[in-house]
Amino acid sequence: MIQVDIPGTGRVRIKHAVFDFNGTIAKDGILIPGVAEGIREFSDRLDFHVLTADTFGSVEKQLKGTGACVTVISQDNQDQKKLDYVNALGAGHTLCVGNGVIDVLMLKAACIGIAVLEDEGTAVSAITASQILVKNALDVFDYFRTPERLIATLRK
Repeated sequence: MIQVDIPGTGRVRIKHAVFDFNGTIAKDGILIPGVAEGIREFSDRLDFHVLTADTFGSVEKQLKGTGACVTVISQDNQDQKKLDYVNALGAGHTLCVGNGVIDVLMLKAACIGIAVLEDEGTAVSAITASQILVKNALDVFDYFRTPERLIATLRK
């Protein structure tokens, strides 16, 4: 677990990190360099989950050996399925990371929602549903390394 006291918000206890796959931590079905290492680095403190429709059919291979729980969801109602998954984990202790319209509901529900601006781009609705916008997926792991950055970004 990662804990951080955010002035004006209170203590945030993050137990789970849920990532979208394509456009968030992968480009065209290939994991972005450094993501697997980031997951492994923090796997003793957080449970990592990846939710995807697996457009390129590569998610299992790409995340093999990371310890992340991979869930492939069907094409229909993906936004609701992602939200249901996050709610089942406990949204109040779950940080979510995504870039698309189908990530909006989970980003809103999460204790911290982070929109990622990678090569695929980011839907404006994903940005407005999030508390934080980062320039790439590796920035998320920097928040885990230095949680005080969350204070600087989110304090009221």
